[in-house]
Amino acid sequence: MLLWINGPHGGGKTQVAHEIHGWLPGSVICDPEYAGFGLHRMLPPALRGDFQDLAAWRQGVVEVLDLALTRQQGVVIVPMTVTDAGYFAETVGRLRELGHDVRHFTLLAERETVLRRLRERGPLHHLKALAGRHREPRGESWAVRRLDHCLERLAGPEFAEHLWTDRSTVPRTADRIAVLAGLDLAPHRGGRLRTRLRQTAVGLRHIRFD
Repeated sequence: MLLWINGPHGGGKTQVAHEIHGWLPGSVICDPEYAGFGLHRMLPPALRGDFQDLAAWRQGVVEVLDLALTRQQGVVIVPMTVTDAGYFAETVGRLRELGHDVRHFTLLAERETVLRRLRERGPLHHLKALAGRHREPRGESWAVRRLDHCLERLAGPEFAEHLWTDRSTVPRTADRIAVLAGLDLAPHRGGRLRTRLRQTAVGLRHIRFD
């Protein structure tokens, strides 16, 4: 089975994916963003646009995920934003055509909720939070510029199943996806502090400097 977790940038996809992975023995995370950044680095900066526009990315994602699903015994978890219906058909749709059991979920939230999450995932957020300082997301950041577009597109029926996360924690959202997908997560251990430390570690590992 493949769990594709969609949603706007800053919507919590990566955190939820790692939460499920942490409590689902045998599962693996396959992040198509790595392939996209690799393709970006092959191009001169002036030619770097949205890597999803490259057919090589879409075809490569299908090829790699098909291989993982064929050879990997456990669940494959994919946290990736896809808002173009055609690209969605070329990736998620194509994997289904190949006979794979693909469960797709879109995490949605109100605009202000996503903006807050974008601010909190910033490279210096955790250090500034300890010092009692916070910063707003830069208005020119790519994720913020794309936010309204993402929320509008992802609300469409082709991107169901939709899960609203404004009032849901990462563990609760992970549990909900597991129930909907028919998966049994291992019992959660530890309290809020351990959960916060785990989420902070995931956030630090996924800081992007590109």
